[in-house]
Amino acid sequence: MKPTFLYGTAWKEDQTQRCVEAALAAGFRGIDTANQRKHYFEAAVGDALSKVFSQGTLKRKDIFLQTKFTSIGGQDQRLPYDPKASHTEQVKQSFAKSLEHLHTDYIDSYILHGPSTARGFSQGDWEVWHAMETLFQEGKAKSIGVSNVSLEQLRALFEGAKVKPSYVQNRCYARRAWDKDIRAFCTLNGIVYQGFSLLTANAAIFENPKFIEIVKRVGCTPAQAVFRFAIQIGMLPLTGTTDPNHMNEDLKSFKFELTSTDIQAIEALDRTWCLSEL
Repeated sequence: MKPTFLYGTAWKEDQTQRCVEAALAAGFRGIDTANQRKHYFEAAVGDALSKVFSQGTLKRKDIFLQTKFTSIGGQDQRLPYDPKASHTEQVKQSFAKSLEHLHTDYIDSYILHGPSTARGFSQGDWEVWHAMETLFQEGKAKSIGVSNVSLEQLRALFEGAKVKPSYVQNRCYARRAWDKDIRAFCTLNGIVYQGFSLLTANAAIFENPKFIEIVKRVGCTPAQAVFRFAIQIGMLPLTGTTDPNHMNEDLKSFKFELTSTDIQAIEALDRTWCLSEL
């Protein structure tokens, strides 16, 4: 299945299982996690899924499940692989652990959590990607993608990869034109752009008079306006709220539309407001 809204599980710790269960109850069918104990509790996501599946209301095929391979630089001491192993073997070990944590035999989307260098793709990054391509070719990962990536890195990856990325997941800032250049590259090449931190990275726009006017006129919450904007410009948004009421509110972003004028105004906030807040 292809999701329209992702529930992100980062930074939930002991609340992870409760939050995932609540998100599924609210209607989310896309779950994002990572085999990175530093910021995620992947096994608790699996426990939540197992509990919900055992109740018979949902099946594995109803859920889009996305997890990530995180290189050593993004991990703490709780590594999901042997640090002395090759990059290829680390991917195999991490992926196997993810399947174990999530009680599944396949992953819908397997993401490289980010290149190991600020510029370009290192030899190690390429080895990781080729190992991910193998998982795709074996049918264990239904799609592969990359997160926390620059346009330069994405271009290099797209040009050099045998299996092209299906997804790009980035922190999305209004002050950076909502990642406009990367989104354009994704649209041109059939890649789905996933935006995260849409609220927390853009708190400044909530004080913008034009944004406030749109929210009041439409009769939605500020969060709903941001998510609806993201949906209408072709983004697959993530939310990480821990509040069940906010989960339900966020999903109501599909029940209204913004005008083209509203879209243009929100797109312009990076130039007219957020830069003045830096």
